[in-house]
Amino acid sequence: MSTGAALDRRAELCEFLRSRRARLKPQDVGLPVFGRHRRVPGLRREELAQLAGVSVAYYTRLEQGNGRNVSAEVLDAIARALRLSDAERAHLTHLARPKQHKKKPAARATQVRPALRQLLETMDGVPAYIVGRRSDVLAWNRMASALFGDWGELPERERNWARMVFLKPEYQDLFVEWEQKAVDIVCQLRMEAGCHPDDPRLAALVGELSVKSEDFRRLWATHDVKEKTHGVKRMHHPLVGDLALSYETFRLIGDPEQILVTYHPEPGSSSEQGLRLLASWGADATRAGDAASAPPA
Repeated sequence: MSTGAALDRRAELCEFLRSRRARLKPQDVGLPVFGRHRRVPGLRREELAQLAGVSVAYYTRLEQGNGRNVSAEVLDAIARALRLSDAERAHLTHLARPKQHKKKPAARATQVRPALRQLLETMDGVPAYIVGRRSDVLAWNRMASALFGDWGELPERERNWARMVFLKPEYQDLFVEWEQKAVDIVCQLRMEAGCHPDDPRLAALVGELSVKSEDFRRLWATHDVKEKTHGVKRMHHPLVGDLALSYETFRLIGDPEQILVTYHPEPGSSSEQGLRLLASWGADATRAGDAASAPPA
C-alpha cells in the first residue's frame, strides 16, 4: 500500500465478506456438507446466498464491490447469515452504503475544547486522555503521563496509539497482554477505514505500519472490527510493578470523533496503591521508571 493513497473501499468490502465467509462452516449454520474435499475454507458463495435469500449472481457482485444501491434489508439478511456482531454489521453497512461526509478542517478535527482539557486536569488520581481519529492522542492529564509515559516529549505525529504499540518496544513491556491491546487498536482502525476510506492520513498510517511491523500486517489481514468500550487492562509499570486497571470509554457527543478514556483501580487493591505512588511521583514517574529498569552501568 502506498502511503497517502486512499483505501480502496471496494477491495475492503470484498476482503471483509470473504473473511467472514471463511470463518463459518456449513454445519455451523445448519447446512449439509457434500463431498469430502472443499476448495474454500468456509461457506461457499452459493451457500451464503441461499442462507441470505438472494441470488448467487447478486451476492457475487456485492462481494466483488459492485453491489450498487444495495438495500438495507439485503445487508441485514447477509449480516444474519454471516452471524455478524453489531460492530461488524455497522462496518458492512459503511463499506456497502458509504455516506458522504462533510469535510472538516484538519485543525477543527484535532482541536480539544479548553473545558475538556480542564476536565482532564481535575481528574486527580485517574489516568485519562482524549483520543481522536486514527488513534491520535490529543490531550491527557498528569496521571496519564505517569502511567503511559510523557507524551509531551514526543513529536505530535508520534502521539498515536498505533505507532506507540507497534513501533515502541517499551509499550510491549508495559502491556502484559500486549497482543490483545494490539488487536483492539487494529479493530478500531478497521472501523475507521470503513467509515472514512478516503482519509489519506489513515491510509498513510496503515501503509507505514504495514511496512514496519509484521504483527500489524498479520492483524490487519484478519479484517476484524470492534468498538472500544470497557474492560480491564493489566500492565507492568517499571516503577510500581503490576497494575490491573478498569478502563471506560466515552464518545463525546459534541465532538463525536473524540473519545475520553479513563482508567481506575479496584478500591483497596494493590493497583490502587500503585497509582497513588505514581501520583506522588507525577511527571517524574516515567523518568524514574526508566532509571529503575535500566541495566547497571
